[in-house]
Amino acid sequence: HDGKVKQIVGSTLSYRDDTGKGTGLRDNFFAGYYASYYAGLYAHDGLKGGHVILLNAKDSPGYASTKEAALRALATYPGGLQAGGGITDENAAEFLSAGASHVIVTSYVFSNGNICYNHLDRLVSAIGREHVVLDLSCRRLPGTTDYMIVTDRWQKFTDTKLSDRLLSDLSQWCDEFLVHAVDAEGKVNGIEEDVVRILAGSPIPVTYAGGISSVADLAKIRDLSDGHVNVTVGSALSLFGGALDYREVLNCTRSWS
Repeated sequence: HDGKVKQIVGSTLSYRDDTGKGTGLRDNFFAGYYASYYAGLYAHDGLKGGHVILLNAKDSPGYASTKEAALRALATYPGGLQAGGGITDENAAEFLSAGASHVIVTSYVFSNGNICYNHLDRLVSAIGREHVVLDLSCRRLPGTTDYMIVTDRWQKFTDTKLSDRLLSDLSQWCDEFLVHAVDAEGKVNGIEEDVVRILAGSPIPVTYAGGISSVADLAKIRDLSDGHVNVTVGSALSLFGGALDYREVLNCTRSWS
């Protein structure tokens, strides 16, 4: 965000934060290093699948510096990182050419709250299914037990429910799923167990994010999904100001594979 690596409380990011007209964005951590530093660290440790997310809107003042930082990270670890944030069929190839293994897409595949299969077809035609990660980040719909997909930087509810059927349906257009439990994202206060249970039924690789605070949370995800669900850790990680040691995470998760 604005060219700097930061960890945020996911549900607080809105367009107004980019323009300086709002104060809703809550930061957990500002890194003292550029994104390329972390890319080099992950490359050294052979840790693939990290996420470089461009949080600025394309028409915001900070987008140019954010994009430059992301491209440098991708070039530092070619084939090792995934890129997301404002990805469409028109710009996806640029990030792949810069070194991304996959692009992560959310808002582009939804239109008026529903899945836009035409956009999915265009994306796959442009870069191939093997380079697509669909971000199905979700929030619990107030007053229900349903988790609904959210778009537009996690601020807008769609009419699409996270379910086994949805995962099966969309798997033909992508190589992986990434699912942030948005209401837990960045709070380092425990995972959304019901989301993990749904993801366990995915027919393709799937990664859970949101609320992970300890090795016990990692073990819980492993147990709830019978080892099927991957994890991404952000604000809790020692690299980003948290208490969860980076090396400990690497060692324990590698022992499970």
